[in-house]
Amino acid sequence: MTEPAEHAAYRAGVRAWYDANATPKRAEDPWAINVHADEAAARRHFEESRAWLGRLHEAGLVGIAWPAEYGGGGGEPWMSRIEREISRDYEEWTGFPGATLAMLGPTLLRHGTEDQKRRVLPELLSGRSTFCQLFSEPGAGSDLASLATRAERDGDEFVVNGQKVWNSAAQHCDRGFILVRTDPDAPKHRGITFLLVDMATPGIEVRPLVQINRSAHFNEVFLQDVRVPVANVVGEIDEGWGPARTVLSNESAFIAGARVPTRTKLTDLAGIGGRLGDPVIRQRLADYHARERVSGWMGEQVQQAVRRGEMPPMDPGLIKLMASENKRRAGDLAVELLGAEAQAGTDPRTRWAQNELMGRYSISIGGGTDEVLRNNIGERSLGLPREPGPDRSTPWRDLPR
Repeated sequence: MTEPAEHAAYRAGVRAWYDANATPKRAEDPWAINVHADEAAARRHFEESRAWLGRLHEAGLVGIAWPAEYGGGGGEPWMSRIEREISRDYEEWTGFPGATLAMLGPTLLRHGTEDQKRRVLPELLSGRSTFCQLFSEPGAGSDLASLATRAERDGDEFVVNGQKVWNSAAQHCDRGFILVRTDPDAPKHRGITFLLVDMATPGIEVRPLVQINRSAHFNEVFLQDVRVPVANVVGEIDEGWGPARTVLSNESAFIAGARVPTRTKLTDLAGIGGRLGDPVIRQRLADYHARERVSGWMGEQVQQAVRRGEMPPMDPGLIKLMASENKRRAGDLAVELLGAEAQAGTDPRTRWAQNELMGRYSISIGGGTDEVLRNNIGERSLGLPREPGPDRSTPWRDLPR
């Protein structure tokens, strides 16, 4: 099918900019893993991603379809698709700042005040401000609506006290978006408020958490008498569950994406081990290939709908569930193909297989646990009855904890 002339001309212009400003992708090490066990390396990667986001914004190549008055390009969704296709041919990418842009940006466009859109969105698009997500708590992960971090109003400010956990890149970010309990007498899904917070505010302490792969991507965040302006409320006071749902929907779609397909690596492992002729292995490889391709298509459909300001054509939780299951299957198959080699050694293939095996835990928890997502999909998309329980109408302060 012939591409429209307008599309072809735009593609040529974007390609020319990338050729002049970015590094063509080199032959990749198929067994490289994107894990930074060294804190200095993690910080450097974060700042490089932030700087690249800024350069894209200066060139009009980020937020292409967002309204111009909010720092976007005022363009069409097809322009974003073309830019994204071309970007995959180059080394530079937007990393974590780009991920939070994909989650928080649509939330502010939908729920933010006019002042927030004009003030915060340009900073978010340009990388001048980077945001971390402050949702989960030690007692409110899978059941996020049970969160206990309190925010009490004092004039034009909220005073926030509590603890958050599993906060990605919080040690590197300038700002955060946080869910707090502002009305403990309301049922747990109400009485929650969505706030934007400066991470340099007195009373905020960030403590990195070392993971099983030796990186410290996640953190715990303690808040003691942290003052946040009421003007930083996104949506309405006590009605923060709506903006939170928007963030989680975009996170589910984004978390399923991957720059380098895993299916080719699994096929390579099968070939190295002489297992490509095994009909059972061939079937598992074909199954994984199909699942990874379908997952990518689903994510693309959801993100295109978000960029157009439309409802997603499917529950984004489905994409996250498929990503979790894909990670489990990839780890199991990689370790089986390597056999005893997967248990020890420093070979790059071994490290990659071990990382795939261990990665099943973070992806099945981050962005909502698999179990909670299945409940949500059953209730929201399939119309199944809600699980019985008093917590939907009982005031939060009266719930057992």
